Amino acid sequence: MRSMRMLLAALLVVSAVALHGCASSEGTAKPEGVAPGTAQYKMGTLKAVESTSIDKVYGATLKAMEELKLPVLQKSVDSMSGEIVARDVADKKITITLNATTDGMTKLSIKVGMLGDEAKSRLIYEQIKKKQ
Repeated sequence: MRSMRMLLAALLVVSAVALHGCASSEGTAKPEGVAPGTAQYKMGTLKAVESTSIDKVYGATLKAMEELKLPVLQKSVDSMSGEIVARDVADKKITITLNATTDGMTKLSIKVGMLGDEAKSRLIYEQIKKKQ
């Protein structure tokens, strides 16, 4: 019983340390360390900031998905956020999330599969940039 308590205490400490840096940055103009027009791949997700409206990035994303022959399964957008979900030939889920910022920019995140795929994420991002 004592070892079970110690294990639980250790898990709580590890969780607290691991989640310490997970604060939301929804109100900020860009993901930390990402300049407009560039991308950063971290923890399985590619994050970028585009210096254009969410509507333009959303349209460019749909065009990029069509050109890359990645079938879109779900899509939605409003003036503040958007999401596009597709699947690749290996049946990996591709989720692209868009968030408008207060200064007219758009934050973009791309996740391929459960653990992420940097090469595919960057390929998709470069195609989105070409379509803007």
